[in-house]
Amino acid sequence: MQATKTRRSNKDRTDATRADLIAAARKLFTEKSYAETGTPEIVAAAGVTRGALYHHFADKQALFRAVVEMEAKAVAAEIERAAERFDENPGIALLAGSDAYFTAMRVPGRTRLLLLDGPAVLGRAALDEMDLRHGNRTLREGLAAMMDAGLIRRLPVEPLAELLGAAFDRAALAIEAGSPTDDYLTALHAIIDGLAQSAK
Repeated sequence: MQATKTRRSNKDRTDATRADLIAAARKLFTEKSYAETGTPEIVAAAGVTRGALYHHFADKQALFRAVVEMEAKAVAAEIERAAERFDENPGIALLAGSDAYFTAMRVPGRTRLLLLDGPAVLGRAALDEMDLRHGNRTLREGLAAMMDAGLIRRLPVEPLAELLGAAFDRAALAIEAGSPTDDYLTALHAIIDGLAQSAK
């Protein structure tokens, strides 16, 4: 029994150290950028040793990848929470998920991490692969549900999700730069409505 408690305690400490490193790194990466942030700053902000950093992450890039993955998961979770309220209507669910994407991307630093520094540091292929598990996955599922319900004509889901996803990302960047959110929502809703019209 004591050994079990010790193992659990060790895991809790390990998880807490990892979480502290990710949180400290996220703050610094968004405030200063990846390039301008050094590992000594990260470990100081996290209150851990340099050895602890390299115990959990191979290098600064690996830590950055963990930060970006965490942000991508958070965005996908926001989309899913919004869409699942309308499971009975895939069209409304997709629109609700679209709105939720922009809400999620308003979290300070998220656009920079996912759409600017992420591709620059990790490479476009790595970000695309990550997106396939998170944001793009929710979009693919939403589009497939609309096709299955006969709400839009059947099209290749992967390319359609990729193209729409790029439009969402471009809109998020424009909104971050000060463009009106409602204008982009209106345009993207019109694109989705257009897909629905093509099924009639």
